[in-house]
Amino acid sequence: MAYDYSNLVEKTQHWAEQACTAGWLNADNAVALQHFDTRSPEALFSGSTLAMQAGTRPLIVAFMGGTGVGKSSLLNRLAGQAIAKAGIERPTSREVTLFHHRNIAIQNFPEQLPLATIRVAQHDDETKKNIVWIDMPDFDSTEHSNKALVLQWLPHIDVLVYVVSPERYRDEKAWRLLLAEGARHAWLFVLNQWDRGQDEQYADFNQQLHKAGFAAPIIFKTVCTEGPKDDEFAALETTILSLATGHIIDQLEQRGVQVRKDELQKKLQNTAKLLGSWQTFQQVPALWQQQWRETVKLLQQGFAWPMKQMATYYAQHAADLMKNPPTQQNSLWDAWAQARFDDALDEFIGKIDEQGLPVLPFKQQIIAVREKAPKIMQTQTELAARQALANPGNALQRVFLKGMRFAEIFLPLLAMTWVGYKVFMGYYTSNMAENHYLGVDFAIHSSLLIAMTWLIPYFILKKLQPSLQKSALKGLNKGLLNAFSVIETEVLQVVDMLVEQHKDQITKLAKIMEQCAATDGEQKVVVDSDSPLTRMLMK
Repeated sequence: MAYDYSNLVEKTQHWAEQACTAGWLNADNAVALQHFDTRSPEALFSGSTLAMQAGTRPLIVAFMGGTGVGKSSLLNRLAGQAIAKAGIERPTSREVTLFHHRNIAIQNFPEQLPLATIRVAQHDDETKKNIVWIDMPDFDSTEHSNKALVLQWLPHIDVLVYVVSPERYRDEKAWRLLLAEGARHAWLFVLNQWDRGQDEQYADFNQQLHKAGFAAPIIFKTVCTEGPKDDEFAALETTILSLATGHIIDQLEQRGVQVRKDELQKKLQNTAKLLGSWQTFQQVPALWQQQWRETVKLLQQGFAWPMKQMATYYAQHAADLMKNPPTQQNSLWDAWAQARFDDALDEFIGKIDEQGLPVLPFKQQIIAVREKAPKIMQTQTELAARQALANPGNALQRVFLKGMRFAEIFLPLLAMTWVGYKVFMGYYTSNMAENHYLGVDFAIHSSLLIAMTWLIPYFILKKLQPSLQKSALKGLNKGLLNAFSVIETEVLQVVDMLVEQHKDQITKLAKIMEQCAATDGEQKVVVDSDSPLTRMLMK
């Protein structure tokens, strides 16, 4: 379906505002998508009596050209009277002269137009009732107000009659304006003062227009001197009158809307380039992982000595660790580590910038990770160290030591039970067999047995007891790796979120661009092949 231009502008402005807030566009690019020229010829006649009666608005025709080319003289000739000041009295036009049917009310013109600089002349000629003729100021004048007037009126013009003279048809200022405004209007060209012209000049002017984009430009040769004239003025007037139909005006309006849509679409395409491609953005997570691996190696080297000192601290304060937890000063993440981490993030953002992607969203979102890194490191290393001190050694070592603790109690009891049994049985059998009671050797051996069953497990427990320092160091290493993993994940989560946001921004932008090109399946502008309008539009 076709979309209204004003609706597309509103969507674009809303997108630009939220994209700027999120950092995807800088302020300058966002401002460029906030201001669009919605002025048009039809806006001049909202509420006009003539427009309501005829069902359509008048055709706006303006004479435009440099100083001294005879624009005002041409308009006076069309009007049959001196409505525009010309010649010696006004060698440089400084005002806008309007010539129109008296049924067109001037008060219906938008307030932003400089009405104070308008000279109005009215007529009762019914053959020209559907045309508003305008004599524009000399845009190449040194008067800055002249150029401002031209630029303010240009969006309200349907047909521009571009007037040149044999001496000034190569005017650089006029040529730049022609190239800038070419697609927005229909153009007729007048080589005025032809009585001083040459065929070579006509051919050169025609070639210039071909290069500008006019396949077959309509050029009239006119003369505005006193006396009889043998020129193409009548053909110019007839051509302009043939354009003052509702059908032609509708075609011009359709083209004007489509030109604005095309300009909006082109501006959005240029904006999309600033956002970077979706394929490039998908490579951002890999850029971070590569950068983080290099940073982890550097941090591990730098943490080697502080971790040994931290392990000693944990081993010495294991008993009262709950009462006196490590402070920030005892944390592994010091100013050096923070500086290395900041360097890694900055290098990562620099690589994103090298890919031609917006970096402001990353700068904004990664700030939180910068601030969280010390806490992540302290939390993970402290937790792992506590767990290591709570369960020192490895699993096999802990099972073996647990068996030794059991043996330290059970073996002496078993030995004492055996000795007691021997003492009892020796005493009992000594009365019956008149044997001697247990001797000194038995007493010594029994004592040695009991002592050995207790001393051996006790000795093993003492010698194989895990080192708290080594356990703490092992825990710190584990916590360090956990912290590295958490930090990497935190950044990746930010990156993944921004990748999705970028995809969403691109999708919204692409949708608006598609709507700019939507025309209900019809051609953008349908111009009758036999109409002079086909030769008046820049390709």
